[in-house]
Amino acid sequence: MALRMIVKHPDPLLRQKAKEVSKLNDNLHKLLDDMAETMYHAEGVGLAAPQIGILKRVIVVDVGEGIIELINPEIIEQDGEQIGPEGCLSIPGILGEVRRAKKCKVKGLNRHGEEVVLEGEDLLARAFQHEIDHLNGVLFIDLAEKIYDKTTE
Repeated sequence: MALRMIVKHPDPLLRQKAKEVSKLNDNLHKLLDDMAETMYHAEGVGLAAPQIGILKRVIVVDVGEGIIELINPEIIEQDGEQIGPEGCLSIPGILGEVRRAKKCKVKGLNRHGEEVVLEGEDLLARAFQHEIDHLNGVLFIDLAEKIYDKTTE
Protein backbone atom coordinates (compact mmCIF):
# COMPACT_ATOMS: atom_id res chain seq x y z
CA MET A 1 0.00 0.00 0.00
CA ALA A 2 1.08 3.55 -0.62
CA LEU A 3 -0.11 7.01 0.22
CA ARG A 4 -1.26 8.93 -2.83
CA MET A 5 -1.24 12.69 -3.35
CA ILE A 6 -4.72 14.19 -3.02
CA VAL A 7 -5.65 16.46 -5.92
CA LYS A 8 -6.75 19.87 -4.67
CA HIS A 9 -9.40 22.26 -6.01
CA PRO A 10 -9.31 24.06 -8.46
CA ASP A 11 -7.43 21.34 -10.40
CA PRO A 12 -9.52 20.75 -13.56
CA LEU A 13 -9.16 16.99 -13.15
CA LEU A 14 -11.74 17.19 -10.35
CA ARG A 15 -14.31 18.42 -12.88
CA GLN A 16 -13.89 15.50 -15.28
CA LYS A 17 -16.22 12.53 -15.48
CA ALA A 18 -14.56 9.27 -14.43
CA LYS A 19 -14.60 6.25 -16.72
CA GLU A 20 -16.15 2.90 -15.88
CA VAL A 21 -13.79 0.18 -14.73
CA SER A 22 -13.79 -2.71 -17.20
CA LYS A 23 -11.00 -4.89 -15.79
CA LEU A 24 -10.75 -6.08 -12.23
CA ASN A 25 -7.14 -7.03 -11.66
CA ASP A 26 -4.19 -6.62 -9.29
CA ASN A 27 -3.78 -2.97 -10.32
CA LEU A 28 -7.35 -2.27 -9.21
CA HIS A 29 -6.76 -4.06 -5.90
CA LYS A 30 -3.65 -1.93 -5.34
CA LEU A 31 -5.66 1.20 -6.18
CA LEU A 32 -8.34 0.24 -3.62
CA ASP A 33 -5.68 -0.44 -0.96
CA ASP A 34 -3.89 2.84 -1.70
CA MET A 35 -7.16 4.79 -1.63
CA ALA A 36 -8.08 3.36 1.77
CA GLU A 37 -4.64 4.12 3.20
CA THR A 38 -4.74 7.66 1.79
CA MET A 39 -8.26 8.30 3.14
CA TYR A 40 -7.36 7.07 6.62
CA HIS A 41 -4.09 9.03 6.67
CA ALA A 42 -5.99 12.21 5.72
CA GLU A 43 -8.67 11.45 8.33
CA GLY A 44 -11.46 11.43 5.76
CA VAL A 45 -14.59 9.31 5.60
CA GLY A 46 -14.53 8.82 1.84
CA LEU A 47 -12.33 9.12 -1.22
CA ALA A 48 -13.00 8.86 -4.94
CA ALA A 49 -10.31 7.81 -7.42
CA PRO A 50 -10.35 11.20 -9.24
CA GLN A 51 -9.21 12.77 -5.96
CA ILE A 52 -5.90 10.97 -6.36
CA GLY A 53 -5.65 11.69 -10.08
CA ILE A 54 -7.20 8.45 -11.39
CA LEU A 55 -10.25 8.97 -13.62
CA LYS A 56 -11.88 5.65 -12.76
CA ARG A 57 -15.27 5.03 -11.15
CA VAL A 58 -13.97 3.76 -7.81
CA ILE A 59 -14.78 4.96 -4.28
CA VAL A 60 -13.91 3.97 -0.73
CA VAL A 61 -15.98 4.99 2.30
CA ASP A 62 -15.66 4.39 6.03
CA VAL A 63 -17.94 6.28 8.42
CA GLY A 64 -16.73 4.22 11.36
CA GLU A 65 -18.33 0.89 10.47
CA GLY A 66 -15.51 -0.55 8.33
CA ILE A 67 -14.26 0.03 4.82
CA ILE A 68 -16.67 -0.05 1.91
CA GLU A 69 -15.14 -0.38 -1.55
CA LEU A 70 -17.31 0.20 -4.62
CA ILE A 71 -16.39 -0.11 -8.27
CA ASN A 72 -18.69 1.54 -10.84
CA PRO A 73 -21.11 2.64 -8.08
CA GLU A 74 -24.46 4.16 -8.85
CA ILE A 75 -27.31 5.44 -6.76
CA ILE A 76 -30.44 3.40 -7.43
CA GLU A 77 -32.80 4.81 -4.78
CA GLN A 78 -33.02 7.93 -2.65
CA ASP A 79 -35.46 8.89 0.05
CA GLY A 80 -35.99 11.73 2.50
CA GLU A 81 -33.88 14.81 2.99
CA GLN A 82 -31.12 16.00 5.27
CA ILE A 83 -29.11 19.16 5.33
CA GLY A 84 -25.77 19.23 7.05
CA PRO A 85 -22.11 20.12 6.94
CA GLU A 86 -19.74 18.62 4.40
CA GLY A 87 -16.07 18.99 3.83
CA CYS A 88 -13.75 17.45 1.28
CA LEU A 89 -10.16 16.26 1.28
CA SER A 90 -9.73 18.04 -2.07
CA ILE A 91 -10.98 21.36 -0.65
CA PRO A 92 -9.25 21.67 2.72
CA GLY A 93 -10.43 24.31 5.18
CA ILE A 94 -13.88 24.74 3.62
CA LEU A 95 -17.22 23.44 4.91
CA GLY A 96 -20.60 23.77 3.29
CA GLU A 97 -24.21 23.14 4.25
CA VAL A 98 -25.42 20.62 1.65
CA ARG A 99 -28.90 19.20 1.10
CA ARG A 100 -28.80 15.45 0.40
CA ALA A 101 -31.11 12.45 0.51
CA LYS A 102 -31.42 11.07 4.04
CA LYS A 103 -31.31 7.49 2.75
CA CYS A 104 -29.86 6.07 -0.40
CA LYS A 105 -29.32 2.69 -1.94
CA VAL A 106 -26.27 2.14 -4.12
CA LYS A 107 -25.08 -0.71 -6.26
CA GLY A 108 -21.68 -1.50 -7.62
CA LEU A 109 -19.04 -4.17 -7.67
CA ASN A 110 -16.80 -5.25 -4.83
CA ARG A 111 -13.10 -5.96 -5.37
CA HIS A 112 -13.97 -9.53 -6.43
CA GLY A 113 -16.31 -8.38 -9.22
CA GLU A 114 -19.45 -9.38 -7.33
CA GLU A 115 -22.42 -7.03 -7.50
CA VAL A 116 -23.33 -5.55 -4.15
CA VAL A 117 -26.30 -3.42 -3.12
CA LEU A 118 -25.87 -1.30 0.00
CA GLU A 119 -28.19 1.02 1.88
CA GLY A 120 -26.98 4.05 3.75
CA GLU A 121 -28.67 6.50 6.06
CA ASP A 122 -27.54 9.85 7.46
CA LEU A 123 -23.71 10.12 7.29
CA LEU A 124 -23.26 6.97 5.19
CA ALA A 125 -25.90 8.17 2.71
CA ARG A 126 -24.19 11.57 2.59
CA ALA A 127 -20.78 9.95 2.01
CA PHE A 128 -22.09 7.74 -0.83
CA GLN A 129 -23.69 10.74 -2.54
CA HIS A 130 -20.61 12.95 -2.05
CA GLU A 131 -18.16 10.37 -3.43
CA ILE A 132 -20.35 9.40 -6.38
CA ASP A 133 -20.67 13.12 -7.21
CA HIS A 134 -16.85 13.19 -7.48
CA LEU A 135 -17.07 10.52 -10.19
CA ASN A 136 -19.25 12.91 -12.20
CA GLY A 137 -17.08 15.99 -11.70
CA VAL A 138 -19.42 17.52 -9.12
CA LEU A 139 -18.02 19.03 -5.91
CA PHE A 140 -19.92 19.74 -2.69
CA ILE A 141 -19.28 23.47 -3.15
CA ASP A 142 -21.50 23.29 -6.27
CA LEU A 143 -24.41 22.14 -4.10
CA ALA A 144 -23.74 24.02 -0.87
CA GLU A 145 -26.37 26.45 0.35
CA LYS A 146 -23.80 28.10 2.64
CA ILE A 147 -20.01 27.90 2.61
CA TYR A 148 -17.73 28.43 5.60
CA ASP A 149 -13.99 28.97 5.63
CA LYS A 150 -12.70 27.02 8.65
CA THR A 151 -9.30 28.70 8.42
CA THR A 152 -10.69 32.14 9.34
CA GLU A 153 -12.96 31.07 12.20
